[in-house]
Amino acid sequence: MSKVRRLVQPSRRRSHQSGVTLVEVLVAVLITATGVLGAAALQLNSTKFNQAANTRSAAVFLANDMADRLRANRERAVAGNYDLALDDDAPDGDTINDIDRREWLTELGLRLPAGDGAVVRNGSTFTITVQWNESRLAKTRDSSAADTESFVFITEL
Repeated sequence: MSKVRRLVQPSRRRSHQSGVTLVEVLVAVLITATGVLGAAALQLNSTKFNQAANTRSAAVFLANDMADRLRANRERAVAGNYDLALDDDAPDGDTINDIDRREWLTELGLRLPAGDGAVVRNGSTFTITVQWNESRLAKTRDSSAADTESFVFITEL
């Protein structure tokens, strides 16, 4: 008995799909673009909030700087020579307390946007307020939040 060999002929039918369709390409591009835009927005917000945190750190540093100046010159501080209201101009005098207040107000103006400060004395308790403008973050803040931000530091001499 002879075995009949059958040759399997490859199908000569061509598939109707010969590659990637335009719709698949458009969907892939849309998904990729959405991911890239999301990553860019994340990076932008990260930079913005990092800058806000840096500003807050500078405010804390400057409040501590004034507290150290008060401790270094305790007698004049308790006597009221370091009292300073918000929006006060820097003093022109040559005394150590005038120099301290002038340098402090200068640093506030340099390190903080529209930076200002106050020192309020109540006996030997001092309230140091550092204030700055946060209007550049208005779009990411609560609508009822003010543009002015402040840090209050209370110390006892």
